[in-house]
Amino acid sequence: MRSCLVTLLLITGPTMSAVNPPLNWVQGAARDPDRLYADRAQLASALEAAAIWEARLEGGGRDFDAAWKLARACYWLGSHVPADARRRQYERGIEAARRAVAIDAGRPEGHFWMAATMGTLAESFGLRAGLRYRGAVKRELEIALAIDPSYQDGSADRALGRWYLRVPALLGGSKKKSVEHLQRSLSWDPGSAASHFFLAETFVAMDRFEDARRELQKVLDAPVHPDWVPEVNEFKQKARALLEKLRQPRSSRNGSP
Repeated sequence: MRSCLVTLLLITGPTMSAVNPPLNWVQGAARDPDRLYADRAQLASALEAAAIWEARLEGGGRDFDAAWKLARACYWLGSHVPADARRRQYERGIEAARRAVAIDAGRPEGHFWMAATMGTLAESFGLRAGLRYRGAVKRELEIALAIDPSYQDGSADRALGRWYLRVPALLGGSKKKSVEHLQRSLSWDPGSAASHFFLAETFVAMDRFEDARRELQKVLDAPVHPDWVPEVNEFKQKARALLEKLRQPRSSRNGSP
């Protein structure tokens, strides 16, 4: 907000007050969905951003940015709204991502957020959902990867690494490929809290506990990326919890490795 006010002051001169800008300007800024989404740790802000992007798509609108950003918002909302509303958010996000792909299939955003949202829905709602979306998640991630492997600092490789861990070996899963994709994602962003955490989970599944601990410490040491503050903070919380679990005797981990 402060940087925007400084810019406006440079344009309009000293008559505008940086302390008390015009009310209509403040209201307009408050309705900016990108600003609202940046404040998504406040659930009401994320809900309002999604509503604005959804309104831009009403009547068959072909607003690519609104479509993929709605999908991204629904991905976030799906894990933060009350439990009985989560599936609806994921399904809403998948539909928005499909619209983004229909508008422009040559860009990675729609493919990636469709896969990410399908994958989280599959993980959250049992075997049937997992089987339904398993192939589509992998296909959309591979399309996003082919279009732009650098998108969001290697996000397609990061998500494929998780896919290969979560899917049973009989259905195409592979812990080795999980490690390969996650390490590749780290070539784009060596400080990614998400990639280090997912890699730690894969190492736990491989009984490589010392490697897992090192990855979890990297999560705790990771810088907080300004675009992903809520997500990074959540990964740091998960890393602390998993580290604590790994410190316990194996027999007391409630069946965990």
